[in-house]
Parts: sequence; structure tokens; C-alpha cells
Amino acid sequence: MRYFIELSYNGQAYHGWQNQPNAISVQEVIEKAMSTILGQKMAIMGAGRTDAGVHAKQMFAHFDCNDELDCVRLCYNLNAFLPKDVAIRSVFPVIADAHARFHATSRTYLYRIALEKNPFNFDSAYFIKKKLDIHAMQIAADSLLNYKDFQCFSKTNTDVKTYNCNIMNVKFDQVDDELHFTIQADRFLRNMVRAIVGTLINIGLGKLNLSDLHTIIKSKNRQEAGYSVPAHGLYLIHISYPETLKNGN
Repeated sequence: MRYFIELSYNGQAYHGWQNQPNAISVQEVIEKAMSTILGQKMAIMGAGRTDAGVHAKQMFAHFDCNDELDCVRLCYNLNAFLPKDVAIRSVFPVIADAHARFHATSRTYLYRIALEKNPFNFDSAYFIKKKLDIHAMQIAADSLLNYKDFQCFSKTNTDVKTYNCNIMNVKFDQVDDELHFTIQADRFLRNMVRAIVGTLINIGLGKLNLSDLHTIIKSKNRQEAGYSVPAHGLYLIHISYPETLKNGN
């Protein structure tokens, strides 16, 4: 049978989601916990790959097991076994060919920018000392909806077949002393969100203008875009799937 795991994690201590040969990953600690609890070697497939230091408020992964599992008990046992920075929200059966990565219809990321020095969010939001033109940043962000090819915001050494992404929604919200940037798309390129935020910050600081952004996107050149903002302010917050994937039996 195939199952989905819904989970969240603080990525500070991990070298990203995906298994690494010489560094600890979120996938690794979950697979080790599941293998210990279920008494067999387990492998899971995540909905995507978050980079080192990036967090996830909602992540999904799938796995196969020959036995019918008590999902509530497995969820409880995993949470008892896993470290405090990884939490399992639920385990549930899905249809046999359900795929955590390929069946996701959209993903939503949040980037937190601290507008004031705050001793309680220095490790969870990126502090910008200078004043930002938030209105200019929102106009620039809205213009992203007019494009599909985002090669300029992608890491250069990547094996993707296409740089096209369908961005569905972008917005800035001021929440207390933070500026929250939210972006939803059907898929994201490696480093894409952090490069977009870095470029928008440069617009907010007056280093770039809206016409510069259009030139950057059309250039398809990563070196033309803004810097990559730090990983600790980035959160994967939502992944959408068709309801038909759930196994009601």
C-alpha cells in the first residue's frame, strides 16, 4: 500500500530535505526513524527539495509498505522518536500511483523580512536595516505574473528540462515588524524564490527599477538578477494535491 506523510520541520540543523552523502538531511532522519519503528528498511519520496537551512511548515512525502498500517499509531511513534525540529502531522493511505512530487498541483513559499532589529526573530527572518519601498516591490512582484521563463532566477548548474513556471499568486503583507512575501506556483526552480526576493529587495532599496526587472527576466542570465537572500527566512508553507489521491478505503 502507498501512504502519504504530512510533516513540518525547522531546517536550521539540516543540509536540506534530500539525502546527502556527507551531511544530515530531513529525509535521512525520517527514513531512519521509520525503519526502526517498522522493523524494515524504508525509503520516502518528498514533494520537493528544500535547500540547506530552509524550513517547511507543510511538506509531504510518500512511501510504500506491504502491511496495512495503523496510521495514527505510526504518527505518534514517529513523533516520539524524531528530534524536536521535525514533526509528523499525519499519515494517510493514498491511491497506488499517488506521487508526492509529481501529483502536486501547486506549492507556496513564504519569505520573512524583518524591518526592525528584533532579538526574537533574528534566526527566523532576514533583517534589512534600510527602509524599503514596499509599493515598488509589490508592483515588481505583480509583473512576475506576466512571465513563464525564470531561468534568470535559477541556479546555473541544474538538470531541469525547462525553466518555465506558472506563478499563480504573489503578494507582500506587513505583519507587525516584518514584511512577508508569499509566492505560489506550480513548480519552482532551485534557488528561485531566494533570488526573486533578493531582486525585489534591490528594487525596494532603489538599486533597481521595474524596467530593470523586465530586462533581467528576458536576459535569462542568473548573474543579472539580484543576490540570493539567506535561507533562514524561507518557508515552504503549503502544497496542494487533487482530492482524488486520497484512498478512502
